[in-house]
Amino acid sequence: MQSIEHTRVLLVEDHRDLAETIVDFLETMGCIVDYAADGYSGLHLARTQKFDVILLDVMLPGIDGLELARKLRIQHTSSVPILMTTARDELNDKLAGFEAGADDYLVKPFELPELVARIHSLIKRTRGHLATDILKVGDLELNPSTLIATRQDTTLTLTPAGFQILALLMKNAPNVVPREDLENALWGDEPPASDTLRSQIYKLRKQVDKPFDKALIHTAQGSGYRLLTES
Repeated sequence: MQSIEHTRVLLVEDHRDLAETIVDFLETMGCIVDYAADGYSGLHLARTQKFDVILLDVMLPGIDGLELARKLRIQHTSSVPILMTTARDELNDKLAGFEAGADDYLVKPFELPELVARIHSLIKRTRGHLATDILKVGDLELNPSTLIATRQDTTLTLTPAGFQILALLMKNAPNVVPREDLENALWGDEPPASDTLRSQIYKLRKQVDKPFDKALIHTAQGSGYRLLTES
């Protein structure tokens, strides 16, 4: 089982018994866990404390997990990886989670070792060994050291998954990055449904392309994605 020792985890879960089970297990793995039983308490902890990953239930009293994630991403520009946990397993529910800002999605009931594997994947991605040189494609810049991306001097609000995708596209521009390479970088050997990557690209385009005159992210039909400064 992967090591997640010293990982700071925020668990937002209103089911007390499940929360106690998760907290006890993660603490035996060496994690430092804070716990909130409702959306408002979870939002307060996420805003005022530093965490490596947030485990977020969708159905919560106060504000639900989707709204909490949106507030963190949009209002507070948080880039902490979010793993949503829910009994809802329909594709539309998963896409709603990714659209709200989640980086991964785990359907209940789940095995605790799988939870650990997902946490390990998220923190490995966030702490990944990226190049320290600033990446530039056209008027788009990305600084791997500060985790800040800008376009035309406007700071972009990116999720950890979005940052990872953009870094790969910029490093390889103008060449196509195959879907398989993007999925492997994000989720390793166990990628989720194919629509998940599409949802992440959609969110990334909303930040990188939508507010500006020229689109940089292009789809290579049946292959992958690439950055082009010339259409």
